[in-house]
This record gives sequence, C-alpha cells and structure tokens, in this order.
Amino acid sequence: MAGPLWLVRPSRDGGCDYVRFLPAQEKVEVREGSHLPPQMPLLKRRQWVQLAEAEARSLHLQQEGGYRCSEPLF
Repeated sequence: MAGPLWLVRPSRDGGCDYVRFLPAQEKVEVREGSHLPPQMPLLKRRQWVQLAEAEARSLHLQQEGGYRCSEPLF
C-alpha cells in the first residue's frame, strides 16, 4: 500500500459508507465512516494497524463487503 486508498459502497440513506487507508511510516491509519452530502462526514471508527493487516482488511472489504476503490470523497 504505497499511498492513500479509499473504499466506498452505497448506503441505504442515499449516501455512502467509506473506509480510508492512509499509510504512515510502519503503520496504516484506517478511518471508517459514512457521508451524506452536503453534511459533514461521520467518522465511526479510527485505528492504526500493521501494513499486512490493512492489506488483508482492504481485500476482505472489497470481496465480501461490497466496497469498491474510489477517488477521495472529501
């Protein structure tokens, strides 16, 4: 994971759920939330994980969770 990665899926309220992976030195910041424009994004969870765990989580979210790669939402 060389740079930021955004994963997005549609939510029931017309907005979207997102997960952002942001590599920083030896760990990856993972932010999970939802966004319904024009409202401010809602951050549900934020944590730091090892690179291998971030890559595995990204793959799982895409295969099982219905998430797709996206351009940055905001």
